[in-house]
Amino acid sequence: MAASTPHDASSEEEALILEVVRDIVAQKVAPRAAEIDARAEYPQDLRELFAQNDLLGIPIPVEYGGLGGSFVTYVKVVEEIAKACASSSLIVAVQELGMLPILIGGNEAQKQRYLPNVASGKWIAAYALTESGSGSDAAGSMRTRAEKKGDAYVLNGQKIWITNGSVADVVCVFAVTDPAKGANGISAFIVEKTFPGFVVGKHEKKMGIRGSPTVELIFDNCEVPAANLLGNEGEGFKIAMKVLDKSRPGIAAQALGIAQGALDYAAAYAQERIAFGKPIGHQQGVGFMLADMKTEVESARLLLYEAARKCDAGAADVTLWAAMAKLKCGDVAMSVTTDAVQVLGGYGYSAEYPLERMMRDAKITQIYEGTQQIQRLVISRALAGRGKPVKATPNT
Repeated sequence: MAASTPHDASSEEEALILEVVRDIVAQKVAPRAAEIDARAEYPQDLRELFAQNDLLGIPIPVEYGGLGGSFVTYVKVVEEIAKACASSSLIVAVQELGMLPILIGGNEAQKQRYLPNVASGKWIAAYALTESGSGSDAAGSMRTRAEKKGDAYVLNGQKIWITNGSVADVVCVFAVTDPAKGANGISAFIVEKTFPGFVVGKHEKKMGIRGSPTVELIFDNCEVPAANLLGNEGEGFKIAMKVLDKSRPGIAAQALGIAQGALDYAAAYAQERIAFGKPIGHQQGVGFMLADMKTEVESARLLLYEAARKCDAGAADVTLWAAMAKLKCGDVAMSVTTDAVQVLGGYGYSAEYPLERMMRDAKITQIYEGTQQIQRLVISRALAGRGKPVKATPNT
């Protein structure tokens, strides 16, 4: 027998991880999904369970306490959890989002201090970029300020829509250090919840992902040690954009999982529900809907896994692929859950069945981590450039 190649070993490790995840989802996550949504409570028990099974540090290198796994494995884990509970999948996805600025822009001392605690699940991480006036226009409209005073920066401002903000132990925050420089005047900081001036504000009441806390964060003369600056002053926006290249596939994975979960439920129902003397799935109207749903889900999966492979390879076109995966998977999640509700008819509209929850959860995947309109902008710019003015030449 030929010796196993590194690829074989990696595949075997991934298979073992996914086997564990599927068991956890079947035994612990799926039975809790409806309750998590109804009570809109962060599932601490599942956070601890994921941590115990090393699911919160999959892409973090081994030297910092993580599994050193691939992004392909990471997105598959998020997908598996999201099939049953989108809120629970965010425990894994946002842990990755929150640690990425440190992994990408942090120095060795910062990585050694923060990443092991994040990988183990001892600390929950979050990412604070969005403000009330700067959602898609983060570079041009950011108002949170960071002023250097001695050996610290003093942060003042407000961030909104911060996933995990109320349960996070450490938050990567983006703030303006030099207003005159635009995007090049934005810096990134590692902020611990214990720093004076760190305040959790309003909790949002949301259509979906109700078990994932989304909050306002207020920085009121919040003192952050200068040692917690990520990279150099003015590098924050570049770090934020590099983070999105690797975090968007995580949201795409959540969207794909929601779509797959909805398809599985609708297909099973279509085999059992009898109308006009046969299962409704045998009726062409429903059968063709299921065929289209399956085709869309599988095409989205192929695009997502390729984007994840681009992340692992550090490919030059990862921004393009991450945007395409986010766009496709988000749209598929919305269309497939809508059609799945239709397959069940009145039952699909009832909260006694999971599809109305999946449909509500799906919508956010078209909005956060960059709206679908922003993804199209990113994709079009990769193809046609940024539309810089062309210098006119006189007629001859």
